[in-house]
Amino acid sequence: MVFYAQLIVRHRCHITWIVCVLLGLLGWPSVSPAAQKQLSSSHGPAALKSGKLVPQRRVPATNELHLALSLPLHDAAGLINFLREIYNPASPQFRHYLTTKEFTARFGPTPADYVAVLDFARTNGLKITATHPNRLLVDVTGKVSDVERVFHLRLNSFRHPREARNFFAPDAAPTVDASLPLFQVSGLDDYSPPHPNAQLRTAPLGNKLSPRGGTGPSGSYQGNDFHQAYLPGTTLTGAGQSVALVQFDGFYAEDITNYATAIGLTNPPFTIVPVDGGVASPGGGNVEVSLDIEMVLAMAPGISNIFIYEAPNPSPWVDMLSAIANDNLAKQIGCSWGGGGPDAAAEIIFLQMAAQGQSFYNATGDSAAFVGAIPFPSESPNITQVGGTSLTTDGSGNYVSETAWNWGGGQGSSGGISTTVTLPDWQLGLDMTTNHGSTILRNVPDVALTADDIFIIYNNGTSGFVGGTSVAAPLWAAFTALINEQAVVLAQPPVGFLNPSLYSLARGTNYAETFHDITTGNNTNNASTNDFYAVPGFDLVTGWGTPNGTNLINALTISDDLRQLSPPLFFASGLVGGPFTQTNWSLTLSNAGAVSLDWSLGG
Repeated sequence: MVFYAQLIVRHRCHITWIVCVLLGLLGWPSVSPAAQKQLSSSHGPAALKSGKLVPQRRVPATNELHLALSLPLHDAAGLINFLREIYNPASPQFRHYLTTKEFTARFGPTPADYVAVLDFARTNGLKITATHPNRLLVDVTGKVSDVERVFHLRLNSFRHPREARNFFAPDAAPTVDASLPLFQVSGLDDYSPPHPNAQLRTAPLGNKLSPRGGTGPSGSYQGNDFHQAYLPGTTLTGAGQSVALVQFDGFYAEDITNYATAIGLTNPPFTIVPVDGGVASPGGGNVEVSLDIEMVLAMAPGISNIFIYEAPNPSPWVDMLSAIANDNLAKQIGCSWGGGGPDAAAEIIFLQMAAQGQSFYNATGDSAAFVGAIPFPSESPNITQVGGTSLTTDGSGNYVSETAWNWGGGQGSSGGISTTVTLPDWQLGLDMTTNHGSTILRNVPDVALTADDIFIIYNNGTSGFVGGTSVAAPLWAAFTALINEQAVVLAQPPVGFLNPSLYSLARGTNYAETFHDITTGNNTNNASTNDFYAVPGFDLVTGWGTPNGTNLINALTISDDLRQLSPPLFFASGLVGGPFTQTNWSLTLSNAGAVSLDWSLGG
């Protein structure tokens, strides 16, 4: 999406973590003299744009396409201000979230705009297959001949440059009448369908880790091992919470039942939610689906429900994300799939999730260091990006150490620098000297969890060992279920989009108490031999690191602490006693708790 990429790179914003993204999402492309406007849409690989790939043939005119038509926000500026307030601990609106209905009424497209798009689809021979409560999407199907006529393009078939298949793509960006409230069409190509990130092994690496303490075969990790290593002594189980999982394939229910039995659970709760018709039968990606479900059960054994959103592959990302946001059934979401370029319409839905208090965790990928463009959604600044580690425990399963996960051969914790997304506010001011990060563009990942030597059951009775950030992302979603379980006990709202809070904590004096700082290992590969290495503090392999016991949960939920509101580029939030150290700043101190606090400022 050229307009979005150029705008946010050329115009750095420092006002708030959301401003740059929304400016790129407003969707005001230039209007031609013929009163037409160009819409956002993927155009396949760079080689296609440069003319290096030659069309093999036209896509048959009678073929049917499934498209998602995206409308722009009605009040983007209002959403900027709203998100600024609800993620500011000093604001009276801190964590005062919206329902889906409230979000739509305040910020979504108007009913008149939505009707205009529906009428446009009907009068142009496109069949409406689904509408969305947020009024951000209209799903349609249509014959290739109609799609070409409506959007003024041609669809051609090409040989894929890296995969043994053909793909289709348009010869130009779609255009429509300038007055039509549309800004993106999804589904006009299938160059980069969503792909799972899980990495299978025929044998565990446990025999190379000394000591080790997993209770799975050959010392691999399963079930309560994650609690024992990261949350020893906790009584939190995720009770009363639900997790939603993004899936573009199906799974075998008996695999989940057998895994639950192996770790001491009965009747594992899960609900399949079909998207775009759902998945008729499990395919090769079922290993990813089973892995994600089983990791949620392991980290949150008392979870009330796991909502498994299943869409056929390929399906537009926006359809999947809109369903999860509009249902709003789970406050924590895990995604281990990736593919495609920047998606402005999807970013708006991530903002909707943030406004509703939903936490979204994405596996950055398993191809080691990023070189060049980062596949969607692994560079998004509106969700939490999760890297991976290799965990070592003692004979009793207690935490010993971690290093960056990297099996070599291009299999390692993906991380790097976005080529399109400007630096979010919560990454401003970080010293990027030793980690080789950027002070201009978005750096990923944000955090990490273990991604190595994991035992799972999949493929209708097969058991095996997996690695990758596909392990870490659902573990973080389940970990957030524990955070929100404690928030309920304390009569607090969900924690929502965590990056502002996580970065604030990590920059403070309690970093060592709330995170395991991963300082060894790397995600280098043949294309990136010097980047990136795990270093003290933030890095582009494991972010800030992994959760350190219940301290991180307490820091995010126990409100009897001293907080400050200050100008940009100064970040601090600490438990009672501080200290805060800074020179020549005007600070406003507030007590977010229910009891009085004694405080002092020295230096």
